[in-house]
Amino acid sequence: MTNLENADPSAARGARRPRTWDFAETLFVALIAEGVFKLTAGLGVGVLLAMLGGIDGMPNAQLQAMLSQGNWHGAAVIVSTPPTIAVLWIAVRMARREFGEYLALNWPSGGEVGRALAIMSILLMVEMSVTAKIGWPNFQDNPDLIVGGTVGLLTLLVAGCIVGPILEEFVVRGFMYRGWSQSFLGPTGAIVLTSILWAVSHTQYGWYDRFWIFVTGLALGHFRQRTNSTWLPVIAHSALNTFIFFTMGRYL
Repeated sequence: MTNLENADPSAARGARRPRTWDFAETLFVALIAEGVFKLTAGLGVGVLLAMLGGIDGMPNAQLQAMLSQGNWHGAAVIVSTPPTIAVLWIAVRMARREFGEYLALNWPSGGEVGRALAIMSILLMVEMSVTAKIGWPNFQDNPDLIVGGTVGLLTLLVAGCIVGPILEEFVVRGFMYRGWSQSFLGPTGAIVLTSILWAVSHTQYGWYDRFWIFVTGLALGHFRQRTNSTWLPVIAHSALNTFIFFTMGRYL
């Protein structure tokens, strides 16, 4: 009897090994996640609106204006986050990897958190100083300030300061960085490209704001690379959004 006859059949067939999605595959999964986010956000808000009386007869322009308001935007983010993260989970499991390991969901040390928050504070002060000197280009009233009451305010707070940062960092600094940092881009290229795409995706803002989002993305990517922790960018992102939330103006 030969060794081949005693071999494990699955090994003989070539068992699938754990892997990292390559550049194109990572981009493809990210696009699917984006599509799922938009689809479930629209469906979720549509269901909520139907429960509150429906949108029959409402002009499209009025509907779009309403959906851009803080309370509805926050609800859309909360509803669409679980299925979007589920897309990442499926992709990671298809690669025969553990979700927490692939996305580097390692808890940072207190020193790492303190350093990250200090850097974010410095960046924020620089941005505020530059903005104060040159003015705010293309400033427009922010529809996020319209929340429609206490429930709407809490919805926007949870979405903007907790759920949103978790979702964005899991996708960008977690999943996309993992695949792209191990591609031809390398870690530095992955940080730059993810920061560009992250900034451009914030279509609700002008290019001046997107520039600062890009700079912030570089800092968040640096945290991810230096500490091998996606939770650290989540914490820094959440802290920044929380500061902005409580300083951006009067909610209506």
